[in-house]
Amino acid sequence: MPIYIKWENSTENITQLEKGVWDLPSQIQALEKWLIENPLNLSPSNYIVDLGFSVRENACGGGAILSPQAMTIMGQLGVKLYLSEYGD
Repeated sequence: MPIYIKWENSTENITQLEKGVWDLPSQIQALEKWLIENPLNLSPSNYIVDLGFSVRENACGGGAILSPQAMTIMGQLGVKLYLSEYGD
C-alpha cells in the first residue's frame, strides 16, 4: 500500500510514496525522509497522510519511530496522520 499524501477533503493525491510496501517501519522512514527533504514544497494547509500497513508476522514490540523533527514539520504544515491497518 503506498503512502498517500493529499489535501483534506480531496481525492487528489499530492504524491504517493512506497508503493507496494506494507511494513510500517519502512513507511515511517520514507515519510520522514520525504518531509525533511520537501517541507518547503507545501504551504501550511490541511493535509492528510494515510499509511496503509499490515502487522508484521511474529511482531512482539519495537517498530516505527517518527522523529520530533518530522512531527514538527507535520504540525507546521497542518498534516493529519492516518494509520490504516490491513489484514493479510
